[in-house]
Amino acid sequence: MRQKVVRLTLVGGVLFLALLLLLATCGGDPDSGKEKDAVPVKRVMPSAGPVTRLTVPPQYATDRGWEIIGSSPEVAVSHATGRLAYLEQLNGNRYRLRTVDTATGRLGWQGQAWRPPDPLHYPRLATVTAGDRQYFVTWSYGKAGDGLTPASTFVSLDVYDVTDGARQRVEVPWSGAPDVDTNGPEIVISDGKANSTLVDPVTGTVSELSADELKYPKGCPACKQLTEVYGQTAAGLLVGGAREFWVRGGWFSRNVAPRGADRGSGVVTSVAGDRVLAKWALAKKAKRVATHELWTVHDTVTGKPLVSVECHRPAIKPGRYPQAVLSPSGDHLIAGNLAFDLAGGRGHCFEEADGSSHLALASVTDDGIAYGAENARDAAEALSGGGLPVAVDFTDWTTEQLSRNARLPGLETTGIGVFRWTDRQERTRLIGYPRTA
Repeated sequence: MRQKVVRLTLVGGVLFLALLLLLATCGGDPDSGKEKDAVPVKRVMPSAGPVTRLTVPPQYATDRGWEIIGSSPEVAVSHATGRLAYLEQLNGNRYRLRTVDTATGRLGWQGQAWRPPDPLHYPRLATVTAGDRQYFVTWSYGKAGDGLTPASTFVSLDVYDVTDGARQRVEVPWSGAPDVDTNGPEIVISDGKANSTLVDPVTGTVSELSADELKYPKGCPACKQLTEVYGQTAAGLLVGGAREFWVRGGWFSRNVAPRGADRGSGVVTSVAGDRVLAKWALAKKAKRVATHELWTVHDTVTGKPLVSVECHRPAIKPGRYPQAVLSPSGDHLIAGNLAFDLAGGRGHCFEEADGSSHLALASVTDDGIAYGAENARDAAEALSGGGLPVAVDFTDWTTEQLSRNARLPGLETTGIGVFRWTDRQERTRLIGYPRTA
């Protein structure tokens, strides 16, 4: 009788241990103890069968891939490692950075949960490269106080090493809405004017720069008008005025103006990685000086003009210029209705004979295929399903109409197109589809 009781006890113990193991496997994240409030994540390996099948461009296979449920509106990617980072929101206004290997769909390292100073908005997310090291950066702006003294405003940054997730937090006192640029090698916080603070992502060192430290070029009165810090380059801080731009302590736009341009007219419109997209007036004796402008991609280290293309002047000056986007290899660049084959030294402006343009490009691949939409106001609207989806082939600058309800890839890396959509429960989903060829 005693032997039977012992056997039953052993069986019960085994079942109990199995139940504990099952709960440990299916429960909360080890970084969050017993919390079970994490947004659900659905993993589907490329060889495991179908994921949610969206209507997408024919260059992608929708019968396999990976899927994440509950992603942040923004993602960041390290093309060097193939890792993609996103934020998941937890209860209590907390967030956690998570990563996924885009090539396999395997979840990678994750950070600890934290609370941003601004409870009303998602923290922003980006990638910064310093030398041969890359970091994911989340940042938000808000107030903090102990109830005894007036609350102070500051920018809170969390900097994660892409390879292992090692994190350091940097808090920078700041008044007014900040502009944060991560084109590297330092993170630049500016007021949209001439004042800025630099954050070294490697050491966390913070240094302030005032307007009188920008080393304005000699003989450039327009440089001190509407002065704006655009970001950091490998050669120094990139700064521009009402006309003309320069790298602090480095090159000056007047000395690197593209052929056919008015040397004193350059204006920075966008920065992407180690490339600057600038707009120039044509030389005063040019035939189309009254109707056209010159758009040029410059190298940020030397200022050298790489590729230029002419476009009609807009009837009304835009409130903001389109953001430049580079392909993973850096061989192709797009911005609004502009496309540049940097490796081939060619550019194209998509517009009608009368100068009208209805195309907004949003993403570009190393194969020289760009995706966007006609009749969309900008890239964000094109990616959210607005306008008429199209694909553009850089080989001959042809435009292919896609299915009316086709989703466009927000980016491509490791041969995987990453698509974003919102389901009926208002959850943001990310899906990675492999390129078919």
